[in-house]
Amino acid sequence: MRPRVAVLTVSDRCSRGERQDLGGPAVAAAAEALGWEVVRRDLVSDDVGPIAEKLKSWCDGPGAPDAVLTTGGTGISSRDVTPEATRSVVEKELPGLAERMRRLGEASTPFAAISRGVCGTRGRTLVVNLPGSPKGAKESLEALAPVIPHAVGMLRGEDH
Repeated sequence: MRPRVAVLTVSDRCSRGERQDLGGPAVAAAAEALGWEVVRRDLVSDDVGPIAEKLKSWCDGPGAPDAVLTTGGTGISSRDVTPEATRSVVEKELPGLAERMRRLGEASTPFAAISRGVCGTRGRTLVVNLPGSPKGAKESLEALAPVIPHAVGMLRGEDH
């Protein structure tokens, strides 16, 4: 199975053009290295409304991807609101996926425990919040690589 994924970077500075987006390209490259197809990419500010609207439009729209991978906005600063936006749109939360990312991430850094990223489903699309750092995002995606194709298959209604 070759999941079709969309990558959404959440960053105030990148959305204003003050900093180059490194997280989105890192996530896209990691997904492609896993043999997945990146079908969409975009960038939004770290605000609940724009994040939630983008997630809804991608998950509910025609040609919805199998998974939306967000990067950024999962920390503890006052501007980090990706988990809140994600929770406002997912229909089923999948805490085990987020727990796996944090648990395996602690092998690289104790700061993985601070990530507040959540995972869930909306319709037939899996939504995964990855950290904003390119290294953390790539490692977190790799932690879920064995699970995502199976989850996507379940969402597609395939027998497993």
